[in-house]
This record gives sequence, structure tokens and C-alpha cells, in this order.
Amino acid sequence: MKELNLKPLDDRVVVEPMEAEEMTAGGIVLPDSAQEKPQRGTVLAVGPGKLLDSGERGKLSVTVGDEVIYGKYSGSEIEIDGREVKIVRESDILAKVVK
Repeated sequence: MKELNLKPLDDRVVVEPMEAEEMTAGGIVLPDSAQEKPQRGTVLAVGPGKLLDSGERGKLSVTVGDEVIYGKYSGSEIEIDGREVKIVRESDILAKVVK
């Protein structure tokens, strides 16, 4: 996988969303318009952390490679190097998937 040429600022995280489900559990194939927006993805890059009042940076609780679940309408979708990615604040990440 090619390295991402993007460095998020502060407590922002770059996430590559997983593919939307194309088929229901019952085997019905869904058209693009009916597919749910993915709320799960892989962390590609993390910022240095939020600048605290003390002048220090707060440590982020996610790292590159983590699989996360984020809010349905959170973040900004952009395309970089031909990849669709989402930039979200760490506070928009709801959970880290533990395998």
C-alpha cells in the first residue's frame, strides 16, 4: 500500500472507510443508492494531538493501522492520491475495534 502524503493537524485522524455492504444478510443485492454509508474504517494517519492549555500536546488514543468506528455524519470526505478518505476529530471516533 502506498504511503499517504497527508499529515492531519491537532487531534484529527485520517480514516479510510471500509466498503459498504453490497448484500443483505438474506442475500439481497443492494444498489449503490440503498447502501448504508460505512461507519467503520482503518486509521491511515494521526495528528500530533490537541494543544492543551499547558502548552503540551494531548496524546491520541488511536494509532495508524487501528480499525475504528466513527459517527455516521462526522468528518470531511476528501480524495487524495486516488483514495477516498475521511478526516475526523478524535472525539468523533466512537470505538476502536479489538481483534
